[in-house]
Amino acid sequence: MTTHASHPTIRRAVSGDAAALADLGRRTFSDAFAAHNTPHDMALFLEAAYAPAVQALELADTALTCLVAERDGVLLAYALLRTGKQCEFLNDPTAVELQRFYVDASCHGTGLAQALMTACIAAAHALHAGALFLGVWERNGRAIRFYEVQGFQSVGRQSFVLGTDTQQDLVMTRMLRPGQA
Repeated sequence: MTTHASHPTIRRAVSGDAAALADLGRRTFSDAFAAHNTPHDMALFLEAAYAPAVQALELADTALTCLVAERDGVLLAYALLRTGKQCEFLNDPTAVELQRFYVDASCHGTGLAQALMTACIAAAHALHAGALFLGVWERNGRAIRFYEVQGFQSVGRQSFVLGTDTQQDLVMTRMLRPGQA
């Protein structure tokens, strides 16, 4: 008898997801960036951003929407959207920041990232956003190409501090309303 793993489902994260989300965040961020940063800077950032208590606070924050993709109770990917933060490169007070977007390496190339992005766009529409914006490390070519395929365009740069290292991110935007430039 052959069994098939269930397809991942995407849902809004709840407070009970904090510990699993912290683990997924630490793992996916490390997978993406540890090889290019010092262990010290990685440790500082991971503790500040992905401690279970930090995740619990973020899940309780009404300005944040966290979407998770899971299969059989295991988190595989997540995205964090933030309202109320202005993008200096957009003249749109309704714009929503896609603050985090990470997929476990085991799911790269499976279509899960596309499905999660579709859910993010739907969530941004539900928030009446005219645009999505994000920052992506200028050296993360894989992510930049993915965002370009998803309709994002580079519009500027911003600093991002990882531990003690100030790095440069590209700021990318995607309009959500017809007729917007």
